[in-house]
Amino acid sequence: MRKSIFLVLLIILFISCQKGKKEIDVATADLIVTNGKIAIMDKNNTISEAIAVKKGKVLAFGTNEEILKLKGEHTKVIGANGRTIIPGLNDSHLHLTRGGRFYNAELRWDGVKSLKTALKMLKEQAARTPKGQWVRVVGGWSPFQFEEKRFPTTEEINEATGDIPAFVLFLYSRGWMNKSGLKVLKIDENTKPPEGSSYEKGKDGKLTGVLLAEPNPTILYAAIGALPPMTDGQMLNSTKQFYRELNRYGITSGIDAGGGGHGFPKDYGATKVLANEGKMPIRLSYYLFPQNKGKEFAEFQNWIATNKLGNNGEIHLDHGYELEGGGEFLTWSAGDFENFLAPQPMLEDRPSWRSDVKKVIRLHVDSGWPFRIHATYGETIANLLDVLEEVNKETNGKLAKERWLFDHAETVTEQQLKRVKALNGGIAIQARMAYAGEYFVERYGAAKAKYAPPLKLMIKMGIPVGAGTDGTRVASYNPWPALYWMVSGKTVGDLQLSASDNLLTREEALLLYTKGSAWVSKEEAVKGTLEKGMFADFILLSDDYFSVPESKIKDLSSVLTVVGGNIVFGDKEFTKLSPAIEKAIPEWSPVNFYGGYQKE
Repeated sequence: MRKSIFLVLLIILFISCQKGKKEIDVATADLIVTNGKIAIMDKNNTISEAIAVKKGKVLAFGTNEEILKLKGEHTKVIGANGRTIIPGLNDSHLHLTRGGRFYNAELRWDGVKSLKTALKMLKEQAARTPKGQWVRVVGGWSPFQFEEKRFPTTEEINEATGDIPAFVLFLYSRGWMNKSGLKVLKIDENTKPPEGSSYEKGKDGKLTGVLLAEPNPTILYAAIGALPPMTDGQMLNSTKQFYRELNRYGITSGIDAGGGGHGFPKDYGATKVLANEGKMPIRLSYYLFPQNKGKEFAEFQNWIATNKLGNNGEIHLDHGYELEGGGEFLTWSAGDFENFLAPQPMLEDRPSWRSDVKKVIRLHVDSGWPFRIHATYGETIANLLDVLEEVNKETNGKLAKERWLFDHAETVTEQQLKRVKALNGGIAIQARMAYAGEYFVERYGAAKAKYAPPLKLMIKMGIPVGAGTDGTRVASYNPWPALYWMVSGKTVGDLQLSASDNLLTREEALLLYTKGSAWVSKEEAVKGTLEKGMFADFILLSDDYFSVPESKIKDLSSVLTVVGGNIVFGDKEFTKLSPAIEKAIPEWSPVNFYGGYQKE
């Protein structure tokens, strides 16, 4: 009898201990950050002093005293030194997997302040580039960011690069190929350019080395595609370097919009390796972009049959690597191009656009797949809305129940926005005007640029809006010039574009870059704010976003980036907390000599 009583008491004691242990475990934080100015980004615009993280999510926020009560034996405590902390930035339209694939091979002119410096970098890189390789500058810059306010000339590029093949891309508008590059690719006066583009010739009938998209960028895609690829090992290293660079500027999530010359699944290999190994430093959602003109329906049929939406391919990070749907192109015939140096393309000039895109949209709706559609101009959007409304009617309102959106929408009108709202659609806007706004004004006028796009109206109408860059080619991947553009209405060349009533407050712009972008990937319930239970993705800023002079917004960066409660990047006083990363390969990679975004 005594043995039975003793055994019962022992069991009760064990259960009580386990319960107590569980309660202590629940109340104990894994990470605490104190002494910060923490923008929770909730409905009350709460500013907190400290935050606690448990199992990758926000456990609590409050005063230092309140939050330190959650400290346990193994809790990591970091002092923020009074720095501003905001939710991690989420780029709603960024070509992450493609950017990672090429990052180590590219010389970045993003942020370079003078053409003289840019050409000096070009010359230095040519001197270290081995035979058989190219010097390449693939977008992310504007001539108006330079003190000289102009493009480089072919002569300057030839002088800087000599016998090393070189290619320089400006957005998807034009490219420059030096004499050696033309020779290597066997391009001469008799070479036929792709439709909708041309090889510029001088008065003497000789090639100048300038490749023009008019406005079709196929000639530029072809030039990039002809450059020598890196090995699988180099691309894996390159992807790690690029994602670290994104973390440096506070990106904790990105929504991949596919891209021309970037096929799924073959070109996603490096990111897939990181996901399989549980080493993603960023939450990545991706949409699929068809590569074969005229065969898009078959591509989507295959993808829909062989891939599962929302399946997380990252073993350690929630929503770490997930397929979201189709786009940004659904069909090439229904795509317009954002080349403001060339006349506006019209869908009416392509006889099959309507039947092509309707078939693909209907496939997505019938399959329950979200989709996004590239559309720069209001005229394109109006035509596509006709198709969307037709499909919605034919499916008894099913389209309007799915997640769908337009990308870009620079010249969308109020009437078109009403139609978008009626179909429960959204908009993903990017800072393309910050890099090409001067050319937009030159072609369409300053008056039209004042509301290109009409950001304030979109918000007022209650349309879901996510913010981003469209990096790495038609804009830089750095989010801060994009936030500066939304707040100031200015280009990277400081031209005032937006009207005063189309400027966003700093809080509004940040909300679009956090919770707004989370809507695009159907993740608004789990990230975008630092409220209790949300993903613990946040950044400590180099300066106070809410109070620095407006012109300094574009110079901000992160000094500590946290994803899922784990530190993925550290700088300044937090440098020692930054995870180690190997040197960029190959040895001659521009990343080893210049890094990415330039601040000089």
